[in-house]
Amino acid sequence: MTQNCHRLVGLAKFHHASGASCQKAAYQSHDLPPMPPCDFTPEEYQDMSPKRMMEIRKLNCNPMTMKVTYYRSPVFIHQGHMQWLWDTEGRRYLDLFAGVATVSVGHCNPKVTAAAAAQMKKLWHTTNIYVFPALQEYCEKLASRLPDPLKVVYLTNSGSEANDLAMLMARLHTGNHDIITFRGSYHGGSPHTMALTSNSAYKYPIATGGCVNTMCPDVFRGPWGGSHCRDSPIQTTRTCDCLQGQCMANDQYISQLKETFATSLPSQIAGFFAEPIQGMGGAVQYPKDYLKQAYKMVRERGGVCVSDEVQTGFGRTGSHFWGFQGHEVMPDIVTMAKGIATGFPMGALVTTAEIAASFARGAHFNTFGGNPLACTIGSSVLDVIQEDSLQQNSHDVGTYLLTGLAKLRDKHEIVGDVRGKGLQIGVEMVEDKVSRTPLSPAAMSDIFEDTKDMGVLIGKGGVYGQNFRVQPPLCITKDDADYFLAVFDRAIQNYVDRR
Repeated sequence: MTQNCHRLVGLAKFHHASGASCQKAAYQSHDLPPMPPCDFTPEEYQDMSPKRMMEIRKLNCNPMTMKVTYYRSPVFIHQGHMQWLWDTEGRRYLDLFAGVATVSVGHCNPKVTAAAAAQMKKLWHTTNIYVFPALQEYCEKLASRLPDPLKVVYLTNSGSEANDLAMLMARLHTGNHDIITFRGSYHGGSPHTMALTSNSAYKYPIATGGCVNTMCPDVFRGPWGGSHCRDSPIQTTRTCDCLQGQCMANDQYISQLKETFATSLPSQIAGFFAEPIQGMGGAVQYPKDYLKQAYKMVRERGGVCVSDEVQTGFGRTGSHFWGFQGHEVMPDIVTMAKGIATGFPMGALVTTAEIAASFARGAHFNTFGGNPLACTIGSSVLDVIQEDSLQQNSHDVGTYLLTGLAKLRDKHEIVGDVRGKGLQIGVEMVEDKVSRTPLSPAAMSDIFEDTKDMGVLIGKGGVYGQNFRVQPPLCITKDDADYFLAVFDRAIQNYVDRR
């Protein structure tokens, strides 16, 4: 491969598709390894100028589009291949956020692309009022990946739709109305799911009733936590005196849930929504036995248990195909989206025959849910995860990456916590480890921008915006992890040096 230099942007040089660029930068970057090579060559960009794109974005796109645009200097994406993205000027980025934890098997994965192209030549769209093979084949294949009695599938276009439908099914089936979620949770942005979501940034002053938030059992930021609470290769640095098999933090958080039942809810409820690992909340993990006890308490009060697998499903946690399996629980409803179709708009709800029958008492129709193209892509994604051992890769590379991030936590005072499983990873940034005060938005932005300028894209989250989220395509390698660790270390050190 030839090596080429590219123009300086921010603090670091970027990389051509043909190989690693020169590493000369504004600071001495000899401690950064070269970006891992990529044998894919993107097309030359010949479309709209970045300046014109921004003019239209500001004029014709809803202002919310600009509000959520990442980076002070936005990234203008042109093309993608597996874990890589290229911008309009040919700069290559290691994508460790995967379109918000969505591109599960890689950008434009060749196997999925081929399946989609073949289906597009036959039939783009029809609806489930007709019977066609792609829908039946996909529903059977998806159901085979879930344990009994979770075998009845309803397909949607998004995670918000799936969770909205789960709320409806829970209320229809139980005859009750109230639903519990965790503080800091994110379950969607529709008018109904907004009630489930517990983060003021995603709330509007409209009527959204029937949902009660309980304390999130966060063993790092919460009032209780210890050194072996989480189902993760990396634990908090908090100490505890719990004997093996005991968890006083878990007992305290369960007491808070009991308090919620005693003070904020009627005697009978509709359900309980929980992500196995919070996504938007910053990869928050709970004590190992918490969900087991919570599920039991919910069912004693007539409710159903919903596992929101929009971010944790499809092998992302590594040890299991579904996040709930790591908690050794059996939900009544499972919702999913994002990685289900590696970026194609698709979502699903899977439940029991009994709950599905309650829903069938009325009529419900989704024009695009489960159309032939979506089902074909979803089916190909399931095949690729299995054929390419991506769940195992998520476990192996994720554990390697978590271990490396834990070393950065021990090195830097402002890295408070590292957590997660597989490639569902969060890094919580603090002013200092003693106070655990969230690092300021300006400081987060400095590190975030610097990491991007060195060629790596990550995400942000947390109630206070204090978490970096690492949720890449499941196909990343240990070499990719090493490059990110070096870049992230440098970006943190740059901020510390400036401070």
